[in-house]
Amino acid sequence: MLTLAFESSAKAASVALCDGERLISQYTQCSALTHSRTLLPMAEDMLKNAELTLKDVGLIAVAHGPGSFTGIRIGVSTVKGLAWALECPCIGVSTLEAMAWQGVAAGGLICPVMDARRSQVYNALFEIADGKPVRLTKDRAISLSELGEELRALGREAFLVGDGAGITEKYLRESSVPCRVAPENLVWQSAWGVAMAALGKTPGTADDLLPVYLRLSQAERERQERMNKE
Repeated sequence: MLTLAFESSAKAASVALCDGERLISQYTQCSALTHSRTLLPMAEDMLKNAELTLKDVGLIAVAHGPGSFTGIRIGVSTVKGLAWALECPCIGVSTLEAMAWQGVAAGGLICPVMDARRSQVYNALFEIADGKPVRLTKDRAISLSELGEELRALGREAFLVGDGAGITEKYLRESSVPCRVAPENLVWQSAWGVAMAALGKTPGTADDLLPVYLRLSQAERERQERMNKE
């Protein structure tokens, strides 16, 4: 079955086409253009080059969070629209789980991190076993200090992937916590990881697909703070 996967939860936009575990093609773009302008054209170009159409797709997958609030909304809305129009099953997967697939070749302890601002990262920990990531923690927004203490207690080198790898590496090295950053071609989120994370999971319909933010947006936090002061 062909899976069309979308990743738009961070700066890079990515679409991938997979047949089971086999990657047919992937298109990634990291530009100043908004994901709403790039995702569908990228998917259409990719399918055209593979001599396929949207009607050939059996499943549509998307990273539904955590990550950029705007990016997640764009990705989820795009997939919901396609799933409704095509009457095709769809599924949302954890952005962090999808990122963990970038560390399969490295093995060991995989630490996906996305910059969540305010000295926090979106994070979960995974162990590579039998060629795939096995979850060790839930997805969470966690401070760098808390993550550092957790990794120190584990006493193992963490393999960092994601757009928060740079700030996390800096903090961990200053705190003498062993870590290494994935090479540039593996550090960024990818739609291939989304397709792999969707394997074996039960898909649903467009009505079932919802974003997962983990915490309130800045506007919602500010509104809540104003209400608490009243």
